[in-house]
Amino acid sequence: MIVNYQKTINNYMKTLAQTRTQQVLTVMNILAWVAFVGFAIEGGAILISYLVSCFNPDGSKIIYKGLNLYTLREYNFWHYTLRISFLVLLAGLKSHVWYLVIKTLSHLKLSNPFKMETAVKLEKISYTLFTTWLVGIVSSAHTAWLVTGQDYGSGEFIFMAGLVFIISQVFKRGVEIQSENELTV
Repeated sequence: MIVNYQKTINNYMKTLAQTRTQQVLTVMNILAWVAFVGFAIEGGAILISYLVSCFNPDGSKIIYKGLNLYTLREYNFWHYTLRISFLVLLAGLKSHVWYLVIKTLSHLKLSNPFKMETAVKLEKISYTLFTTWLVGIVSSAHTAWLVTGQDYGSGEFIFMAGLVFIISQVFKRGVEIQSENELTV
């Protein structure tokens, strides 16, 4: 009787822990969607502002969130175009990272989280973050070269890329261990 009671409590605690984890994953999925849509809108807004400013130079005074690139546009249209390209590319890469997170979270099964598919998706996220860091560095260098005084800082992306890459390697090892355990049974 006591053994059955302990088993029931253990099963309940296990179910409760899985439920909390599932709730956290659901909230993370919702936040990932918000970030994905937000960065997609940011990239689209910058691109539309740029297109408007091609025909109306005053449109470059307020590109996005008060960003004023009118002086740069008047100085050199091609540098202005390159600066806008960097901004759109960075927003697009950030949006893509969150899209990959959404795909990873939607296919993640708590009953069997260590799958090669998950590890590969995490690795893709780390590569995209690394690319975002590289684009951010080049963008900052271009900005510094133009002496506009704007630095969009991208140092956090190299840290995140490394962290996610390490997690993807842990997942790959988890898949290997899981496969070995299945073979020995």
